Amino acid sequence: MKKLVLLLACTVIAASGFAQGTINFTNMKPSKQIITDASGAKLEGGFAQLYAGTTADNLAAVGSPVAFYSGKKAGYFSGGSVDSGLSGTEAGFFQVVAWKGADTFDAATETGMSNVLSLTPGNSAASPPGVPANLAGLEAFSLTVIPEPGTIALAVLGLAAFFVRRRK
Repeated sequence: MKKLVLLLACTVIAASGFAQGTINFTNMKPSKQIITDASGAKLEGGFAQLYAGTTADNLAAVGSPVAFYSGKKAGYFSGGSVDSGLSGTEAGFFQVVAWKGADTFDAATETGMSNVLSLTPGNSAASPPGVPANLAGLEAFSLTVIPEPGTIALAVLGLAAFFVRRRK
């Protein structure tokens, strides 16, 4: 009886490892695509997040943000297998966003986005179960600095003062 329960538990654990619609969330496979910061250096201390959707216009965040490696692996991230929330039988759309300087993409001072990929995620309903799909076609990208609203407002006020002064 104990062997039967143990066998059943192992089967359930193994089957849950192959979630339907899974993506291998990394920029190290199938080809290494380095992500750089705004200065052109390999990104360290930043985060990456996977976005997925049924069309290129309705992408939503899936999984958790992943920190970039540091040192020799700077510019790379590896989030493992992520359930995209899509079926594993038809193609979906995926995009990687990265940021630096904050815990969230919206609050970051440097942000960047990859190209939108159309992929069919791994299918666990197949026999044998499929493995997670790699982000094939992912292109390298760089982050750009987001100017703060106060800086833009100061520049506009300076231009206005310049034109008012020039009229006198």
